[in-house]
Amino acid sequence: MLELAILGFLYDAPLHGYELRKRITALTGHVRPVAESTLYPAIKRLEKAGLLARATQPGSVAAPRHVLTLTEEGRQELRRRLAEPAQRDITDENRWFTVLAFLRHLDDSAAQAAVLRRRLAFLEEPASFFYDGDRPLRAEELDDPFRRGVLTIARATSRAELSWLRDTIRSLDG
Repeated sequence: MLELAILGFLYDAPLHGYELRKRITALTGHVRPVAESTLYPAIKRLEKAGLLARATQPGSVAAPRHVLTLTEEGRQELRRRLAEPAQRDITDENRWFTVLAFLRHLDDSAAQAAVLRRRLAFLEEPASFFYDGDRPLRAEELDDPFRRGVLTIARATSRAELSWLRDTIRSLDG
């Protein structure tokens, strides 16, 4: 997820590490804070793989800063990851939001629709946070008001997402 976010934000524009960290934190930080000890090793891995380039620019007040840009190989890698997201990128809501934030960079509407169809298929499967054996429980079946709240909120969110997915897929197929 972190590498996808790095590639996605750098696809938009060159950034220095601090600005990149701010943008990733805005996208995912409420769930998974981005520490420098995580971000900079990921940047180095992507740079070593030839997906990023680093240039030194004079700082406006302080020391020089390193500006990161995406290489052509990095652009291709981002598009590959968007076209073929891992299953956990489809099923984990926070990972899904990272894919969705950059899906516009996949310039083939049929490929975009295919990714959305995978999420749609996942959401259409019966599921719950709570089960009676193998049977998913519905909110109306629970006496616990807090667990009922979890399922009620999840159902409303899923309905909104299902509606958006169907509308967007129709538009992309259009």
